[in-house]
This record gives sequence, C-alpha cells and structure tokens, in this order.
Amino acid sequence: MTAKLNLRQTIVDFLKTRPEERFTARQIALWMFENLREACEVKRQNSQQDLSEDATFLYQLVAEIGANRPEIQKRWPQVRTTEGRPRQYYWTAVSEAAEIAEAEKPAAPNAGKLTEHDLYPLLCLYLHSEWGLYPKRIDEKRSSNRNGPNGNKWLFPDLVALEDLGASWDREIRACVQQVAAQRARLWSFEVKLLINRANVREVWFQAVSNSSWANLGYLVAGEIQESAMKELHLLAASYGIGLIRLNAADPSESEILIPARERSDIDWDACNRLAMENSDFQNFISWVRQFHQTDNARVGNWDLPEVAD
Repeated sequence: MTAKLNLRQTIVDFLKTRPEERFTARQIALWMFENLREACEVKRQNSQQDLSEDATFLYQLVAEIGANRPEIQKRWPQVRTTEGRPRQYYWTAVSEAAEIAEAEKPAAPNAGKLTEHDLYPLLCLYLHSEWGLYPKRIDEKRSSNRNGPNGNKWLFPDLVALEDLGASWDREIRACVQQVAAQRARLWSFEVKLLINRANVREVWFQAVSNSSWANLGYLVAGEIQESAMKELHLLAASYGIGLIRLNAADPSESEILIPARERSDIDWDACNRLAMENSDFQNFISWVRQFHQTDNARVGNWDLPEVAD
C-alpha cells in the first residue's frame, strides 16, 4: 500500500539533505511529483478538487507548500525563507548572526563570492533603466576621517540619485516650472547590504535612517532579505519612512520595492552641507544637481549610468 504523502516532513527532508541550497516552492513541488509519483497520485485521488490535470495538481502542491511554511518554520527553525518573488526555501544549521558574518567577510580574490560592492553597479542599472534615475556612487574612502574609523558608516549612503520629475513633460511646461522655481527634481539616497535577517535588521535600518534622512526618498537595499526580518522591517518603516528594495543580482530588472519610502517634501540642506564638506563624491553630486536646475539637463555630470544607457 502506498504511503500517504506527509507534505511537511517531505519538505523538511528534501531541504535537510541539500543544506544551504535554495529552492522555490515550485521546484520542491516538481521534485515531489517526479520522485514520489505514487504518493502524489494517492493525494490527487483523495482530493475533493479536480486535480486531473498535472499543471493543476502542481499548482495545488505549490499552494500547500506555502500554506504549511509557518508551521514548518515553527517546528524546524533550521528551515529559512527569503522574501521576494519567488520565495526561496533552504535548510541551514548556521545561526542568523553567523550568516551575516559570513556574508560580510571579505572575499578572497577570484573566489566568485558576491560582495556588497558588486551590488552597486547592479543597483545603478535598476534605478536608471526601471525608474529613470541618475545614480552616483558615494565612496566613503573619499571622506575625511574626522569622525573616527566607523563614523563614515553612519554618515554617508552608498548611492545617491537625482530624479528628473519633468523628463516626459512638454518643453513649455518644463520652461514654466523653471520660471516659477517649482520642484523639478527629487533626490534619493540608498544604503546597500548583502543580507538582512533578524540578527542585523535594526542595525542596518537605523544606519539607513542615519545616512538617508536628508533626502526626499531614502531606501535600504539588500541582495537577500530573509522573511523572518520582514515584520520588524514593516514596523520600522511605519515609524521612520525609509523604504525597502530587494535587489535581484541575477536580473536587476526583476528587483522590487517591498516597502515604498515615505516622501519628504524638503531636502535637509544642513545635512547635505555636512556631507559635501566631508566627501568629494557628495560634493560633486550636489554640484550636478545645481547644474541640472540651471541647464534643465539631467545628463550634466559624471553619473554612474549603465553602459546600456542611451
């Protein structure tokens, strides 16, 4: 007699025998369907729904994997999931603090390990191609050291950007807005991390608050965000207005804004003055913002635009 499919145990066993490997719910469902065919057929026959089509049955399996996720993670904390689309499942015996330490550990030459600096050009590509922003990397190494060895970590964002609000306006509208000195640009600020989980969520959030509170819009960006951190991230966003972006390193166009930033109507120019006095990259950024308002040309300046840009 064919055993009944124990969905939760099967998921855990599948992940446990493949530690640290990431799988979507659909990949797990496909494995079950291909390797536990008899048990799947019993499940199909016992269902009150019409699951005669393989595609429908697989869709049901995927839905049930997602529905069982909270209970699985409650009973097996080694099962972790990433936030974003599609969610990925994996098994690890490593603590969340150790995951952060491993992610931030400097990579050996030619190790093939993704670093935070690898994310910067990918974020620039996403911001320019998907949002039409003009990004600029802020290199903290070009800053004064008057704030101590860790002072710059809490002072400078990783990237900034200018948004030309009138990029698609009629030229007469642009000219009119220029004459009446209405708002023609928004300034964005971005703090970038490889990984956010429960071990570092508050630290990286308040680093983003510290680095980005001068801008119209501030965002915390991460290559990977564990679902365990999302509740805290939503609570912090409600209080402080910083947004959250999951950056898809494999395909930046598939990146997504998980939490929209709350726009500030005014730039904190005192804070900008401090940043410009401390860092030449930020000083150049402000200079290009000024030239944009004088020339109505956002391309004035050496922006970090992707090579595919026009």
